[in-house]
Amino acid sequence: MKPRDRLRIAMQKSGRLTEPALDLLTRCGLTFRQSRDKLFCFGEGEPVDLLLVRDDDIPGLIAQGVCDLGIVGRNVLSEFQLTGGREAEPLAELRPLGFGRCRLSIAVPQELDYREPRQLQGRRIATSYPGLLGEWLRAQGVDAGVVTLAGSVEIAPKLGTADAICDLVQSGGTLVANQLREADVLLQSEAVLAGPLALPADERGDLLELLLKRLDGVIQVRESRLLLLQTSRHSLEAVTRLLPGGPQPTLLPVAGQPDQLMLQALCAGEVSWRQLEEIKKAGAREMFVLPVEKMLA
Repeated sequence: MKPRDRLRIAMQKSGRLTEPALDLLTRCGLTFRQSRDKLFCFGEGEPVDLLLVRDDDIPGLIAQGVCDLGIVGRNVLSEFQLTGGREAEPLAELRPLGFGRCRLSIAVPQELDYREPRQLQGRRIATSYPGLLGEWLRAQGVDAGVVTLAGSVEIAPKLGTADAICDLVQSGGTLVANQLREADVLLQSEAVLAGPLALPADERGDLLELLLKRLDGVIQVRESRLLLLQTSRHSLEAVTRLLPGGPQPTLLPVAGQPDQLMLQALCAGEVSWRQLEEIKKAGAREMFVLPVEKMLA
């Protein structure tokens, strides 16, 4: 088989996205055998392989055609699109994946009475995302110095190399430890599936479409629940009105009870005790809430 008959996905070798990404691919029915150097995973069930690399390298590998897809943070993809994406075909965010959530934010010293971006005029801001920061500063009409650092951005104000920072924030604990506070959010980020704007015109295009369908099924049911209950025809309208959001429910007759119906509803998200109690008051009984493992539309 020709090498490019197989779909190749780049993903983070080690870091906060690694385990959730592998779990997501496993839920899509993909299994892999890792090479001895732990840099390549050969797809055993489907012709889909993994290349394990630094997250900053993933967009470039896709743009150069080394890999067909990548699982990477939106922050990394967006920075590449602004600063390094002119060397090849542009990339697209094909799917948000719902894990690795964080935000790219401006943080200032706690003692600074920050109220608006104009207060950054003439100041130095340290960041590992000069493209995204520069774009935001231009949009705000602020002329500030951008100090590009590869890491340890949060200590720049202490060292006197910057007056503020632009960095990723999750809980905010690192900012507090460095006497900083979050001031403005530039970008809401999470793990995304990145790829070229156009599908490959060979077997890989079909594989990519198959993978996207499986991803959609996994992501859609990740927080979904299947609600089963019985109700009378008389109470059906009141019960249906209280169902959590989702497709139209399925109705089945109950054997030997012509006035009774079995209702099956796919609910987008958790179903709380309070919701169940309200649905019961409306006329439902024998209610079950079940997790959904897979769904194929």
